[in-house]
Amino acid sequence: MRVLVVTAVPVERDAVTRAYGEEPAVHHIRGAELHRAGPLDVLAGGAGPAAAAASTAFALAADRYDLAISAGIGGGFAPAAPVGSLAVSRRIGAADLGAETPDGFVPVTGLGFGRTWHFPPRSLVRAAAGATGAATGDILTVSTVTGTADRTAALLAAHPGAVAEAMEGFGVAEAADLAGVPVLEIRAVSNTVGPRDRDAWRIGDALTALTEAFGKLIPVLEGWTRHDRDDTAG
Repeated sequence: MRVLVVTAVPVERDAVTRAYGEEPAVHHIRGAELHRAGPLDVLAGGAGPAAAAASTAFALAADRYDLAISAGIGGGFAPAAPVGSLAVSRRIGAADLGAETPDGFVPVTGLGFGRTWHFPPRSLVRAAAGATGAATGDILTVSTVTGTADRTAALLAAHPGAVAEAMEGFGVAEAADLAGVPVLEIRAVSNTVGPRDRDAWRIGDALTALTEAFGKLIPVLEGWTRHDRDDTAG
């Protein structure tokens, strides 16, 4: 089982590789550095969906993988995913890809092209959530982090199944889909989605939770079979 894990920044990458308790081997590919720990190749691919998609595509073209995971810290929607908890994606969605109109926001699919959702394998979602105690639901990809109560309310009205938001999942999923590789998103919650208050963020706790989560995922990833990989929620 070979797994590509894509984070935004090196501190998230290092939190993932720490789960394996040894110094990772470093491999270089075009434009990036992979840290190999156990079955994982972990890449700090950059912030935002565009950087995530590009870096994931390069890595998937450089080697063969059975699974791609978008991982890191993110904002959690209260009360589903409180600070310090974990969230696993039932769906990975592009929350702000579309157009503003006089009648409100229209997703790109409403404009007649593109897509807004990717569907991880249901069996893997269940197994990952069971092993880690994570909440499951929609994880939204945004290009602008939510910082107001009004925007939070609008996102939840449009996506009542949302448990978390981050900036990279949909980009990783787009690249994985083009390569024919299943995808999953895992977020450790560092802050509550809502009015921006950096003093209330618990980044260190979230990174610790991310390390612990990947430690618990080892048997899940090793036990996930090829038959299960076709079990998508789409």
